[in-house]
Amino acid sequence: MPHLALQGPGLRQQGTGRMTASEVVMGVIFLSQIVLGVLGNCSLLYRYLFLHFTGCRLRSTDLILKHLIVANLVTLLCRGVPETMAAFSWQVCLSHAGCKLLFYLHRLSRGASMGSTCLLSVSWAITISPRDSRPAELKVKAAKYVGSSLCLIWVLCGLVNVIFLTHMTGKWSKKNHTSLKDFGYCTSVRQDKTTESLYTVLLSVPEVSCLGLMLWTSSSMVSVLYRHRQQMRHIHRTNVTPRSSPESRATKTILLLVSTYICFYALSCIFQVWLSLTYNPHWLLLNTSAIVAGLFPAVSPFLLLSRDSSVSRLSVAFIRNRKAPAHVTNG
Repeated sequence: MPHLALQGPGLRQQGTGRMTASEVVMGVIFLSQIVLGVLGNCSLLYRYLFLHFTGCRLRSTDLILKHLIVANLVTLLCRGVPETMAAFSWQVCLSHAGCKLLFYLHRLSRGASMGSTCLLSVSWAITISPRDSRPAELKVKAAKYVGSSLCLIWVLCGLVNVIFLTHMTGKWSKKNHTSLKDFGYCTSVRQDKTTESLYTVLLSVPEVSCLGLMLWTSSSMVSVLYRHRQQMRHIHRTNVTPRSSPESRATKTILLLVSTYICFYALSCIFQVWLSLTYNPHWLLLNTSAIVAGLFPAVSPFLLLSRDSSVSRLSVAFIRNRKAPAHVTNG
């Protein structure tokens, strides 16, 4: 077995007893990303739980956002914690099972995050569609299948990413592999270029499909917003700044969330492909890829919280329904 250079994040140089400046910077970045992301997602989750237990009528989009929050938290913790420990040169001793589970959960939550964002985009595009359009006929049916669709997303992501349970192994394991790819705190069995490319394509197909669906629904929502804006201008000719409707503000929030995801995903995808095709990835590539992968889970809750009025209308029907039993409604 050939010797592997330790190029993972946060590894100290031989013979030095203190951390380098790059290690400190990377450690602070990872730690800040985790702390802010966890606080933001927990705050948003607390908000939804509070609304639920106080008897507010919840919309179907709330359930999607709850799953998105859970996926964000799992992504941040499964990838961010070991990356932070490695960056600060803290010894990360993960067994075979630990590495397999860690990478599997990270990939599972990453896929669930994409699926939830895609479902949110599709669901809201159907909700705001004009009454005379074909998608409008699906409004009632779509709300009924939100829960089962979310379960299907988690199951499919789990099946697609099962490959990580077979290829990942502990970094300090003595298992006899002829070639390993070093990820700093874990390693994976190195495959030939053809197999690596096939795996990359297999994992990319569902993600690219979701990305295309999000782009299509986003363009549909932009079209609806434009027509609504033209109608409002016609109605409020004497008003210089007419107040936008709750649906318009909610649509803008979802468009902001989806567009942010698409931008971060495109950047992350580039790094993921680069990593999968790199024989022995450099520590800077590993760190940058991990930071980019954690951007959306850390930023998305603040996007929702910053547009509180829109989120409120996504979370509850109206304050007058506070005394009604909590259940999922259309929209």
